[in-house]
Amino acid sequence: MSDFAFFRFMSYNLLTQEEKENKEEILNLTEEVLDSKGLECDSRISKLSKEEIEEILKEVRKKRMKRKQSKDTEEIETGSYQE
Repeated sequence: MSDFAFFRFMSYNLLTQEEKENKEEILNLTEEVLDSKGLECDSRISKLSKEEIEEILKEVRKKRMKRKQSKDTEEIETGSYQE
């Protein structure tokens, strides 16, 4: 299911190069967002408008940023942070 959503992101040229390179992470986060919205099959995803696809990607990016910030904070607190 999230593979198809990823394909939709790609077809609209919505992903950054860095997001394309981290496909697995984007797929996992997309799966979480789709589950929270109750979108569980490709046929429903295929009917979403470009604006709805953009909104899903926006939520994926928020989750990704939150996880990165949380990870960075944890690394700083444990002293394992490296620049």
